[in-house]
Amino acid sequence: MMIEDVLITPLKQIVDERGKVMHMLRRDDPHFKQFGEIYFSVVYPEVIKGWHLHTKMTLNYAVVSGTIKLVLYDARIGSPTERKIQEIFAGEDNYCLVTIPPGIWNGFKGVGVKPAIVANCATLPHDPVEIQRMDPFTKEIPYDWELQHR
Repeated sequence: MMIEDVLITPLKQIVDERGKVMHMLRRDDPHFKQFGEIYFSVVYPEVIKGWHLHTKMTLNYAVVSGTIKLVLYDARIGSPTERKIQEIFAGEDNYCLVTIPPGIWNGFKGVGVKPAIVANCATLPHDPVEIQRMDPFTKEIPYDWELQHR
């Protein structure tokens, strides 16, 4: 299930014998809105960071090392995907930019055996007034973070 207005953009990597360059976001990209701040979040394997929701800020996540399970929940009243869940596995095997608009609850879990580094190029500087947080195990969001054997 794809949540309305969430954009997943494959990102380019330039690899040679010296290492690699990992593109993330340019101001002339069609999906670029504005620059607020960039920061990096490290998450250890099996650790959950979430839930949180921004009321004004758009997030632009790229996982530069490791892998995460990014989970989104659409809390926007009247959205065509209201109350829907989206899972995205992002990282070394799926290097992409995930653009998350305001009003979407999001959280992520480190998967695999090493810490993951998540870069966020947000459209606004951090403001504690415009962020909401919930426990990752709240019953308000119908999601089970446990490993799913499918």
